[in-house]
Amino acid sequence: MYVGSMIAPTIAAGGTAMDPDVIAKLFARNRTVDGLTSREREVLELMAEGRSNAAIEQRLFLSESAVGKHIANIFGKLDLAASEDDNRRVLAVLAYLNSAPR
Repeated sequence: MYVGSMIAPTIAAGGTAMDPDVIAKLFARNRTVDGLTSREREVLELMAEGRSNAAIEQRLFLSESAVGKHIANIFGKLDLAASEDDNRRVLAVLAYLNSAPR
């Protein structure tokens, strides 16, 4: 069966559809959180909870610049370059979620 024929009913039923090629590209780079420090992991975990930078600052008792530096380090270690096409924060959270034990 042609996969495209299942997309319209899925969306009509309130579901979502993602292009398999897009998903493959998102996960093609083997992004791993193994190289992050414990503080970077804490910051990333709070990002995954949907916390803003200000909320992360308050929760971890960090300055605004410290949170910014940790996030920049996370992006760097996960090889997430600035791009108009991608949301690095979402991609970092996906890497975090993908690395969680199942």
